[in-house]
Amino acid sequence: MAKKQKGIFSKYDRNPKLFDELYDQQGEVNDVYKKLFKLYGQHSIEDYAELNGRAKASFFNQGITFRVYSDEKTNEKIFPFDLFPRIIGADEWAELERGVVQRCKALNAFLWDLYHEQNILKDGVVPMELVGSSENFLEQMVGFDPPGGIYNHISGTDLIRHTDGKFYVLEDNIRCPSGVSYVLSNRTALKRALFGVFNHYNAHTVTNYAENLLDLLETVKPAGVDKPNTVVLTPGMYNSAFYEHSYLAKTMGVELVEGRDLYVENDFVYMKTIHGRERVDIIYRRIDDQFLDPLEFRKDSTLGVPGLFAAYRKGNVTLANAPGTGVADDKAVYTYMPEIIQYYFGEEAILHNVPTYHCSRKEELEYVLDNIAELVIKPVDEAGGYGISIGNTLSPEEIEEVRNTVRAHPRKYVAQPIMSLSVHPTYIEETQSFEQRHVDLRSFALMGSDREFVLKGGLTRVALRRGNLIVNSSQGGGSKDTWVLKKSKKNAG
Repeated sequence: MAKKQKGIFSKYDRNPKLFDELYDQQGEVNDVYKKLFKLYGQHSIEDYAELNGRAKASFFNQGITFRVYSDEKTNEKIFPFDLFPRIIGADEWAELERGVVQRCKALNAFLWDLYHEQNILKDGVVPMELVGSSENFLEQMVGFDPPGGIYNHISGTDLIRHTDGKFYVLEDNIRCPSGVSYVLSNRTALKRALFGVFNHYNAHTVTNYAENLLDLLETVKPAGVDKPNTVVLTPGMYNSAFYEHSYLAKTMGVELVEGRDLYVENDFVYMKTIHGRERVDIIYRRIDDQFLDPLEFRKDSTLGVPGLFAAYRKGNVTLANAPGTGVADDKAVYTYMPEIIQYYFGEEAILHNVPTYHCSRKEELEYVLDNIAELVIKPVDEAGGYGISIGNTLSPEEIEEVRNTVRAHPRKYVAQPIMSLSVHPTYIEETQSFEQRHVDLRSFALMGSDREFVLKGGLTRVALRRGNLIVNSSQGGGSKDTWVLKKSKKNAG
């Protein structure tokens, strides 16, 4: 029986069947949250509503928005932010961080192998046809050594906590993982609204991300360059993540450019400025592979730079992330991550996958087709929550439609059990109360030629609609600040 609380949590209805981050199974507040629970309890719901309004206004004034695309129209929205943070203890975070780093290194080793000897394919650990049929495998990258041997300089690993209390990896993102700017903005907004509360906890900073990003990018600068010139390449202001592109460029202290701001001459990349041209050595690109260079990929692309890939192949510019990384964050390849880690490192995976069926395997396809109502069906190469079907929310007609789609294109789909993501108290404006909402966690890891860095915080994403399991902002989700605690007595409740 859920315990009734006073104050702003008086209407909070705790479902004991779900893993609640705030409460233990007996309905008692978890130790790391006790002080926070007490401090928030000193506010009335009216006070909290006012603070929430101020945070929204702050996001609006700073232009912290994202774009949602649909068949009918495109909307720009303020990124929903909840002022009640998620807390992760020091020991638990240490294990997550080790697992994330292990995974990022394994993906990098896998990419090197795929574009060189392909031993993992020859040894039958990962099927040859799986890579050969991937739209994200770039023949142009075969035999090329990226600077420092790094492909996935920036990685986003999506984690969920199940009802058993354990974290699982939901998917890997190593093409152009987004969301880190919201991590930094969330921290700023919370500290402005509730600095007195934040000051009671000894949490790691997240404001060191940009400096670490720039430092690690500079470790993979082209040979012969002493002081590299770095830029962020954006598709432009109409991209859904443009706020992030501009924010990261500003916080790194580098130029934000579009393809039209750059040109290639004699296999070197230059930026146009009012003072004349400047050589560009490192490009943190937020443009998909196929749009990078119309001379090499899509000829109709106006977003990229003609000749850019040739300059990259000559070693005169570094691209982060490297082209062709998408073959490794294919959700079908994800199913082999435990084997990939074992193959390259001789280790067990620290973080476990969510059980996953790949529909290109005949026996697994048959199981999926017979059990769609109990599964989540995902396209292997989509992002942002697009194309996902959650079986128990579908009508019989919709299930049949999904079944026909999967049967027609089995290579393009995977299926997973409907995992019950953990829940976290979240302020809901419509009811002016705290309610349980499902959350996940996107961690951000950086790799350079000499070290790795994992942001001690990550993006806790919230499915704001009651019962919804899809947390992506493009599907109506929001976010929370995430506090990773240092090992300190001050963190005791």
